[in-house]
Amino acid sequence: MKAAKTVKKPRKRKPKYILLYSPSLMKDTKHELIGEAVESDAGRQQWARCTVSHHSQLVNLDALEARDNHDIIIQFSKEDAIKYSPKNEYQVGDVIFHAAWDDIGIIRAKEVTSSGSNALVVQFEKLKEKRLIEALVR
Repeated sequence: MKAAKTVKKPRKRKPKYILLYSPSLMKDTKHELIGEAVESDAGRQQWARCTVSHHSQLVNLDALEARDNHDIIIQFSKEDAIKYSPKNEYQVGDVIFHAAWDDIGIIRAKEVTSSGSNALVVQFEKLKEKRLIEALVR
């Protein structure tokens, strides 16, 4: 009689999740650690993908272990933001302050409206996503 041969199946690694600040959503979200951690001069670094927006960011694992997540988050204030005016032009990634709404937001994209004018897609802290006019000329 032949002995039964046992075949080892490769173990599928269980995904690890951490809570990180997502710059695209401007709030803390669950991130999945992807790939392997890499040693560098700055410490152990690994990519983390947001489970909501699917954006990836490189995180320093040593810094995360050394500090609470809230210590690493960069908060924007009204003084850091550019005051919004429909007459001005902006770049994707600019942080703006809307005085009428008393809210800070980050510009995520630019669009062309059906009338041919420019619109900004802005992710605000309080109001969520809004579209604002840009470079309005009268």
